[in-house]
Amino acid sequence: MHRTPTPRFRRSQLAAAVLALTAATAFNTGHAAPAVKYTLTSHATGTTTQLPRGVTPLHYIVSITPDAAASTFKGEAAIKVAIDTPTASITFNALNLAFAAAAIEGKGGSKQVTRKIDFDADKQTATVHFAEPVAKGEYLLRIDYSGKIGTQATGLFSLDYDTPQGRQRALYTQFENSDARSMLPSWDEPDYKATFALDVVVPSHQMAVGNMPIASSEELGNGMKHVYFATTPRMSTYLLFFGLGDFERATEMVDGTEVGVITKKGALAQSRFALDESSALLREYNDYFGVRYPLPKLDNIAAPGRSQFFGAMENWGAVFTFEYGLLLDPSISTQTDKENIYTTLSHEIAHQWFGDLVTMRWWDDLWLNEGFASWMESRTTERLHPEWNTALSNVGGRESAMSQDALRTTHPVVQRIATVEQASQAFDGITYQKGEAVIRMLEAYVGADTWRTAVRSYMRKHAYGNTVSDDLWREVDAAAGKPVSAIAHDFTLQPGVPMITVGQAVCRQGSTRVTLTQTEFSKDQPDKKPLSWKVPVIASTVGSHKQARVLVKNGKATLNVPGCGALLVNAGQSGYYRTVYAPANTRALARSFARLAPIDQLGLLADSQSLGLSGAQNLADFLELVKATPLSADPQVLGKVAASLNDLYEQYAGDSVRQQAFGRYAMARLAPMMAQTGWEARSGEASSVATLRGRLIAILGDMGEPGVIAEARRRYAASEQDPSAMPAPLRRTILGVVAQHADSATWEQLHAKAQQEKTPLIKNQLYDLLASTDDTALAQRALALALTEEPGVTNSPAMISRVSRAHPELAFDFALAHLEQVNARIDASSRSRYFPRLAAGSAQPAMIAKLEAYAQANLPASARGDADSSVAGIKYRIKLRAERLPAVDAWLAQQAG
Repeated sequence: MHRTPTPRFRRSQLAAAVLALTAATAFNTGHAAPAVKYTLTSHATGTTTQLPRGVTPLHYIVSITPDAAASTFKGEAAIKVAIDTPTASITFNALNLAFAAAAIEGKGGSKQVTRKIDFDADKQTATVHFAEPVAKGEYLLRIDYSGKIGTQATGLFSLDYDTPQGRQRALYTQFENSDARSMLPSWDEPDYKATFALDVVVPSHQMAVGNMPIASSEELGNGMKHVYFATTPRMSTYLLFFGLGDFERATEMVDGTEVGVITKKGALAQSRFALDESSALLREYNDYFGVRYPLPKLDNIAAPGRSQFFGAMENWGAVFTFEYGLLLDPSISTQTDKENIYTTLSHEIAHQWFGDLVTMRWWDDLWLNEGFASWMESRTTERLHPEWNTALSNVGGRESAMSQDALRTTHPVVQRIATVEQASQAFDGITYQKGEAVIRMLEAYVGADTWRTAVRSYMRKHAYGNTVSDDLWREVDAAAGKPVSAIAHDFTLQPGVPMITVGQAVCRQGSTRVTLTQTEFSKDQPDKKPLSWKVPVIASTVGSHKQARVLVKNGKATLNVPGCGALLVNAGQSGYYRTVYAPANTRALARSFARLAPIDQLGLLADSQSLGLSGAQNLADFLELVKATPLSADPQVLGKVAASLNDLYEQYAGDSVRQQAFGRYAMARLAPMMAQTGWEARSGEASSVATLRGRLIAILGDMGEPGVIAEARRRYAASEQDPSAMPAPLRRTILGVVAQHADSATWEQLHAKAQQEKTPLIKNQLYDLLASTDDTALAQRALALALTEEPGVTNSPAMISRVSRAHPELAFDFALAHLEQVNARIDASSRSRYFPRLAAGSAQPAMIAKLEAYAQANLPASARGDADSSVAGIKYRIKLRAERLPAVDAWLAQQAG
């Protein structure tokens, strides 16, 4: 599709009319982004807003002329607006923009130049005032302005990268959740959907990328060109995209859509996997959603660098992804990298429907975007790549959500959002992983076909519109013919994790009868009065293929399960709840553990570990399951055992005698797994075996297993003459072990390699390795290096964060001592969560006071969610070490006896 080029709104058009205004002052919103207080006024649909109602944007014509070298841009916006009632002022969002001129034009050529422009830095808004009220009707609001190009991934930003030909600079945009306002004056809220016509003046030799295909391009001379993009469909401001650089593009046609990948020059070959899989995903989603992808193109754009806030962004038709999430470099990429790239692709392309075509009305319902995209990513990976057996990873995602959801600082899936910082903090495990887990549970409850029918109906009814959660639940209720929304409300409108206690099972005449009681699982509030949920439960007996289902309501239910034997509740692991068994059944499941399906083995291990750590069950029960796990178990189950033992090993940090005692047991338990897996890949082995190999080497290296450390060092040294000593699938893992246990000479050698490296993907990994050392003195050197210009501005915060994994107190204190420098290297969206996350791994009481003092001094009260969560996690870790580890010590002594 093409459009006729629209004349640009030139500065000269209004220069004379506003000469007095602009001569006196330039209106500038150049402030650090503060907490934004939204005025909770509503229109008929009750949508939250910070903007006065009565003026609605319909169409934006946005002209941008960037000056990448100067890190500035000039902008001209012509916004078609509908005015509902006469007004003498119009308010919209603007951040860090300097206005040179503004006017409003009506039909017949009538025009008013602004009398005054006010800026509200706290609300990130601008208000243009006119001499006379503007009557009801449609108008063109013209604004001539300029702005800044940042160096962190918010707004319009630049990324610098090395190439064999020298340093290059590319431009990109990142607007979610509230940063479109820093590139264009706009109604920067998801409910204000409009169409966008973007045009740009850029260097002739560079590629310009937008949401839509280029409609036309004209050479202007002096090495510049004017590029016009086709008009977008109706969409939210945060989905607008612009990119510019020395790029290459490859494409395929899929179902009438041009699917593309865009990389910096020289990296296009590394995007082949992404292009092929994007094409397959688009076909799958066209079928599943029953609504075809509506844009003429779908690009995936790979960018060097990284962010502390996000890895990829679903801009409609122009998905932005950092290179590590899109490109496969044959010299360093692993099977895990390939699977991670696929899940990123499947997540972001799912957003083209859930989020872009149908958008949540306000950030309260962000999970309608992220939870559903996460669920689609998992569902589609299982369907299109069954050989990866990624269904098992769903348990890990659910566990991640439950870990956060069981602390007093949790929040509901549908949460109240009142500030920009709160919106940024909403991108968390509750929104993503709990949202995904709840969807999976409800899909299992109503059936996959019924669920798809509901989703298709939802897409058709709300295409190009905005929704709240109940819009979806109405479609599910209608498709299922029963009130599924009642269950959905329990799991999305209140926080927390249900806990199902399984009574003593009684078997009679080939059937097991049991009473289920619902309470609540909490890690830090054991005496909390439990909330009530309607919980769909699926159960079976070990050895039987028949299942029984019941909906636990009002706290109790009785269940008859076919067969006699050990009873397994949450069979298939689709439920979002913890399960506590009577002691006899716990022992029976341990004896039958090898006969369980791998996904149920994972679920039982996860439940047992979490219940043991919280004190709801004896932690020795978990260690008995670890002991019962056979070497023939699925590689992902063995990986879970290894990771769980490593987690316990880390809990002993600071107590070397007890940690070494547990480490000896853990290493002895993992040694047969390592011997079975080996260092060398075998022909035809499953991808999960390759993943397990890397995981075991890394974990044994972390525990200090001498043989693994020696072999990693040997291979590293040999690789100088024999590259095959460090094959690509193990290169990062081997370097990780070497770097973790590096002496000063080895650290300097890795540093020299990082300085010489020109490939951004490899360069980023090397600087990350420098920050991964266990040695405190070397960690301090890594922190000092992070604040120099050498690593690059996006690597700096990543290095400090990496140091915090082994040295949380050191990293937090360093960052706090260099607060201004660190904040300058963090995208604004991350500032309220970056410091709390540095401290999150600590188990020192002193850290609590330091973190609380930091939050008090630097964060608005409404933006302390991550700080509160980190404090709660530290308190839980301290309690765990004091009250739970003695049970592990006792179990180890019993095994030795």
